[in-house]
Amino acid sequence: MKRTRLEESTCPVARSLDIIGDWWSLLIVRDALRGITRFGEFQKSLGIAKNMLTTRLKLLVDEGILTLQPASDGSAWQEYVLTDKGRALQTVLVALSQWGNEFLFAENEFGTVLVDTEQRKPLRKLALIADDGRELTPEEIVPKLPS
Repeated sequence: MKRTRLEESTCPVARSLDIIGDWWSLLIVRDALRGITRFGEFQKSLGIAKNMLTTRLKLLVDEGILTLQPASDGSAWQEYVLTDKGRALQTVLVALSQWGNEFLFAENEFGTVLVDTEQRKPLRKLALIADDGRELTPEEIVPKLPS
């Protein structure tokens, strides 16, 4: 079955999932946010087949989420480095992490908790905040096309 492209959709969620909707892409971005930059490091961390990793890295580079640069240590290798567009996905990954910790672990089971580097305390739960500072519920949010 051929996958449908969503690049023409007016829904930003659909367009986003068209690029980062498979689990490998988000896990690559997660690892890049943790400092992984080299092909072999991604492969070791993720346990992903070389051909699949090559395909995902190419897509992320083509979409401007990663850039391919000469290695920072001066070696002949190249490194995959997050762009601003890629780093902006950190909020998405924090939201997924918080959701997963809240709903996908048993009572006596614990997942990784994200902490800030200075105080080593867990991040505050992400919230949906209106322009005037009010915290919104899902019922208070609706999609609207620009006028």
